[in-house]
Amino acid sequence: MNPLTSTTIITSLATGTIITSTSYHWMMAWIGLEMNTLSILPIISKQHHPRATEAATKYFLTQSAASALILFSSTINAWKSGTWDITQMTDPTSNILLTSALAMKLGLAPMHFWLPEVLQGSTMKTALIIATWQKLAPMALMIMTANNLSPTILISMGILSTIIGGWGGLNQTQLRKIMAYSSIAHLGWMASISVILTDIMILNLALYLIMTTSMFLMLIWSKSKTIQDTTMSWTTSPTMTIMMMLTLLSLGGLPPLTGFLPKWLILEELTMQNMTTTATIMALSSLLSLYFYLRIAYTTTLTTAPNMMTTKYKWRFKPTSPSTLLTMILPMTLWILPMTPLTLM
Repeated sequence: MNPLTSTTIITSLATGTIITSTSYHWMMAWIGLEMNTLSILPIISKQHHPRATEAATKYFLTQSAASALILFSSTINAWKSGTWDITQMTDPTSNILLTSALAMKLGLAPMHFWLPEVLQGSTMKTALIIATWQKLAPMALMIMTANNLSPTILISMGILSTIIGGWGGLNQTQLRKIMAYSSIAHLGWMASISVILTDIMILNLALYLIMTTSMFLMLIWSKSKTIQDTTMSWTTSPTMTIMMMLTLLSLGGLPPLTGFLPKWLILEELTMQNMTTTATIMALSSLLSLYFYLRIAYTTTLTTAPNMMTTKYKWRFKPTSPSTLLTMILPMTLWILPMTPLTLM
């Protein structure tokens, strides 16, 4: 791709998210979402491959439908209340439509079907953008409208997302699909707490972005696309392989790693709100996610690749070094839990 074209697309991608996150008028928020969608499409379909074209088409149709629902919801609200202010969503019909549209934008169950397919049809770098940056604009709208969204629908979607996010990843061998189901499960935790305490949701989102980014960067570095590929990462760098294992355990939410912090706070808050059943179901469903994280951790660090394979000297062909970004975010991915008192102040 032409450098000027790449710069324009990436700038538009960033600008669209910033416009949506900083606007208080529904029309400006919708324009930001459309800019964001139209900018990511050339990035997804950059490879001239049927899978990439299919992924771009699925992404475009889903996001366009969600954007149209948001516009429809805001128009109904403006018709009933006379204001286009994002924080003044007073009409119940508009709120239900908006909840559904944001769930579709994010990939919450039961509107999650596009996310694993789109990630699988994209490159690892594009999948990283879709799983992290593309969640910011809908999340910003969810934070701004959290007081008006339908609590019953959001909590139901949250429970369903954590179950499907764990269940769907069990039978997968493609790492991008596994990361997609991981994303659905994490978004379920965020959706369930969004109507109760948005501060915890913002903390969960920040930690999710950090952990997912570091995981994707390590997969890009080790050129791993399937679980089978991870068995060869030890021949590239034993240290990085151990870091990958710890990151997977952190994504699974095991103490004393960072990933335990948001789950701990969410379960505590749900219990305080007398939602013990919801908390129990979500805690049990996280065990499903933990299973497939442990499966990847097992193949990455606890199995030795056969010595007769031609790839045993993988490290000789293309020496790579971890990026500066990975070096910065790895400590945050692993060791924020001891700083919990500071994050809660």
